Amino acid sequence: MSSNDKGPAGGKNQGEGDRDAARRYNQDQREFVESGKVKQAAEQAKGQDPAEAEAAEKAGKERAKELAPEETRDYRKPDKA
Repeated sequence: MSSNDKGPAGGKNQGEGDRDAARRYNQDQREFVESGKVKQAAEQAKGQDPAEAEAAEKAGKERAKELAPEETRDYRKPDKA
């Protein structure tokens, strides 16, 4: 597995608190902050219309209330053929 893969290291399941994934996430965040893109995004957001920002936030929260397809399960017993 290459160092850019986002799956579990070596295919092993670490359970809750995957340390390898946390390490990769933290490294990616550090690189993003150091790239200067955060400052650019903040400057861009300064000129945003407050009503537009509020509408975007509301739309995001509405999507968050929806169930993910993988959470919808059919718990009925299968028919015997």
